[in-house]
Amino acid sequence: MQVENDIKELVIARLQTLPPDVAISIGSDGEFNKNELIAHVKEDDEIGKQIIEVEMDFLRALQNNIFYGAHLDNAA
Repeated sequence: MQVENDIKELVIARLQTLPPDVAISIGSDGEFNKNELIAHVKEDDEIGKQIIEVEMDFLRALQNNIFYGAHLDNAA
């Protein structure tokens, strides 16, 4: 349970860095602003779970150098 809370806090911290005027579209669920995204993560509803999944996939990709590794391979 603590790990899940830590992940939620990490995702919320990342969302808080978004500019206030940014809106993110989540499939057919619509468009959400920063505060709405944070609220969904805190509520742990389906949209919040989708946001957490996307953020964690992004962080795992960074950890595995998927973005930077591809850039460096193309530079050689």
